[in-house]
Amino acid sequence: MYASEIAYQNPELISSMQAEKLQELMRYLQQHSPFYREMFAASGIDPMQVKKLGDLAALPVTNKEDLQRRNWDFLCVDRNRIAEYVASSGTLGTPVTIALTANDLDRLAYNEYCSFTMAGGSENDIYQLMLTLDRQFMAGIAYYLGIRRLGAGLVRVGPGAPFLQWETIKRLSPTVIIGVPSFIVKLIEYAESAGIDLNSSSVTTAICIGESIRSADNRLNLLGQRISSAWNIRLVSTYASTEMQTAFTECPEGAGGHLNPELLIVELLDEYNNPVGPGEEGEVTITTLGVEGMPLLRYKTGDICRFHGEPCKCGRKTPRLSSVIGRKQQMIKLKGTTFYPPMLYEVLHEISEVKDYVVELKSNEWGTDEVFLHLHITREDESVLQKIRELLRSRLRVIPDIRIVSGAELHQLQFPEGGRKAQKLIDNR
Repeated sequence: MYASEIAYQNPELISSMQAEKLQELMRYLQQHSPFYREMFAASGIDPMQVKKLGDLAALPVTNKEDLQRRNWDFLCVDRNRIAEYVASSGTLGTPVTIALTANDLDRLAYNEYCSFTMAGGSENDIYQLMLTLDRQFMAGIAYYLGIRRLGAGLVRVGPGAPFLQWETIKRLSPTVIIGVPSFIVKLIEYAESAGIDLNSSSVTTAICIGESIRSADNRLNLLGQRISSAWNIRLVSTYASTEMQTAFTECPEGAGGHLNPELLIVELLDEYNNPVGPGEEGEVTITTLGVEGMPLLRYKTGDICRFHGEPCKCGRKTPRLSSVIGRKQQMIKLKGTTFYPPMLYEVLHEISEVKDYVVELKSNEWGTDEVFLHLHITREDESVLQKIRELLRSRLRVIPDIRIVSGAELHQLQFPEGGRKAQKLIDNR
């Protein structure tokens, strides 16, 4: 049986395969991981007794702070075997370095090959990459390697420059674009202002990275609706992180990101590290399978999602993840109202006068949250500001502090020195 076919098998066979790989991982960690060997000893855990998936619940969890504090204690190979160094974006704090061996790069290529085929891609496609391949960015190298394995065509344009993106689309006729949804909106706005007919282009599909285009119930959110209402292309939602070295990607049914079970075990846990019930929100907790350089065991990502457990119409029988509802560390409590930043984004995407934005979080002298919206708007008059306030009040029941800024000021906020992607949230609490 080819590994890529495992997702179509019955759940018992999938669980059995994962249990075997989990046993291999526990032996590997005991032999090669300074961090986990110490954790097993301190917790009185015999890794050889972990034989089935249910045994995971008795093991401690790992989190971002562990990786930040003891980054190199997670390394399981000699430095001369490291083929690539990548780093997380630092969304939840200090970036961490992830070291990959040559085999890990092959695994990364296989993961993205599975993702592209899951999204309906083939060797007949041409992919236009609208993201960076430098600055230790894992996603860029992952997509590049996956497309190479798929055997499809590839054009590396990089981020930004809508004019160059459209010039390349006209000249090379790509069928798939890969980019951040908010940048795809900028492509649409540029096309509309330049008289470009969106729907006569060669592009049929957009693989959306870094931002959610769907709500937890799989319907397109306002950002996804903005794209689909103007451009008749298929949108594919994805979810991934540097640490997991794996991606969850939608199939054409658009019913959640599929797990590649040969690469990852996923749990959704509550704040006490217990599994959540069906349909409940929980923190995505991953155990990597087949990673050599820096494997992770019960690593809590900080991302809050829901499971879609029913079989997908595509025939795959693995669990699917909803879009990210929020990040645990980014939960906001403003004047007694609790919400996650994506709820703010949804409101702002609905207001046509808001061209771009940054949400800034601070703590006041009493230790409670303060929220500042830095907005770049089409025109600054009281009627626009009143519209923004009323919509925020109706959707969130509270109004953050609104600050109108120029495009240049917003760009400085979004791209701090050394930044490789636009920041929508600055958490200074």
